[in-house]
Amino acid sequence: MPAFFTIFASRNSYHINIMSTQKPSIPKGTRDFSPLEMAKRNYIFNTIRSVYELYGFRQIETPAMENLSTLMGKYGEEGDKLLFKILNSGEFRSHLLPSDMQEMSSAKLAAKICEKGLRYDLTVPFARYVVQHREELQLPFKRYQIQPVWRADRPQKGRYREFYQCDADVVGSDSLLNEVELVHIIDEVFARFGIRVSIRLNNRKILSGMADYCGRPDKLTEITVAIDKLDKIGIDNVKAELADDGLTAEEIERLQPVFAIQGDNSQKLDAMRQLFTDNATGLKGVEEVSYVLDALCQSPLTNEIALDLTLARGLNYYTGCIFEVKALDVEIGSITGGGRYDNLTGIFGMPGLSGVGISFGADRIFDVLNQLDLYPKDAVQGTQLLFINFGPKEAAHCMKLAAETRKAGIRTEVYPDSVKMKKQMAYANANKIPYVALIGENEIAAGTVSLKNMESGEQTQVLLDQLISTVK
Repeated sequence: MPAFFTIFASRNSYHINIMSTQKPSIPKGTRDFSPLEMAKRNYIFNTIRSVYELYGFRQIETPAMENLSTLMGKYGEEGDKLLFKILNSGEFRSHLLPSDMQEMSSAKLAAKICEKGLRYDLTVPFARYVVQHREELQLPFKRYQIQPVWRADRPQKGRYREFYQCDADVVGSDSLLNEVELVHIIDEVFARFGIRVSIRLNNRKILSGMADYCGRPDKLTEITVAIDKLDKIGIDNVKAELADDGLTAEEIERLQPVFAIQGDNSQKLDAMRQLFTDNATGLKGVEEVSYVLDALCQSPLTNEIALDLTLARGLNYYTGCIFEVKALDVEIGSITGGGRYDNLTGIFGMPGLSGVGISFGADRIFDVLNQLDLYPKDAVQGTQLLFINFGPKEAAHCMKLAAETRKAGIRTEVYPDSVKMKKQMAYANANKIPYVALIGENEIAAGTVSLKNMESGEQTQVLLDQLISTVK
């Protein structure tokens, strides 16, 4: 690879600066965002933020890096492998023996030379925050957090090593009214986006009840994973998978009534009540879902909410209601999820603090809005007005007028250089600036502005207040 280099001397050594001609790049699994893409992303974040705040949630932020002791062991063995670990500052090898590099596994070596790591999600840092600041918090504590997270995953389409999460949680309250409000938040956010969605609801206790009903509570995960595939692979294949997981023909047959449940939310709940006559856990889950659905009927939603008995997510930490949201007009995975957990802070020695939360998938929402072309024009528009620069005298006059248009809330630029008008107009077109103001000696003398609509090509002489009203 060709390169340019220079050599310069210091007091005791020579240094070589090498300037490679290779084009710079970014790490795999990360992305640059153009001004237009950032405008779209900020529209998503601002919409979600405004709805969170409408319901009394308050924003916090936590550091990009946490102590590894905070992160390790919270995501399972596979999750630990996906943590980005940060080398200790300074001479990180000082505590190593010569043999350590050869004899230690990568995990043990990392434990000796890394004390910090990039956050893997927002949930564990939030749990750490609650425990660390417990004396300062008024319960219930309603927080939201919109920040990037990092995972050392294999990059592929739709999966990145750096991405944003948009979380909201309520901790310190067992009330199901929190679940009701979170559903309203989900509904309001997607109504504002103009995305038609189906909000799916289930309960961990119902899933546990199913496993108990067929006599295999130890196979909860296998049963729910198989049932979740019912629509995709059909009942015969689901039964075959359950058999492969170790369920007997009799145990699989006891699940047949679950497979057969149809109807609206009320009909499904009634069927589950009959099924769980002698199952306290299952009945508790049915009544929790029933409460949430009844409360939501008091203030109807824009989007549909449906009891989905096959919905299973986060079984290693969710203990009550479970939420998942699917877009109806785009083929894509879940775009929002969440649920109730009973022991968020137990991992840090503060057991028994219940909570419930949701997380919007900003990157998938970005893709859905792009595919459906649902971004409002004013949300993605940059500069609204450009003053053409005809020279020092005219530019000084334009700067005064630009101060007034900015006070009026109009995003305004004055072209910095007095170059050919063709170049300045090309700049306006390239940046999709809808209005251009041309002010020469005649306009300065008359106190007017020649305002050009770049879309229609129409050009009119206006006063400043007319310009402001036209552009706004």
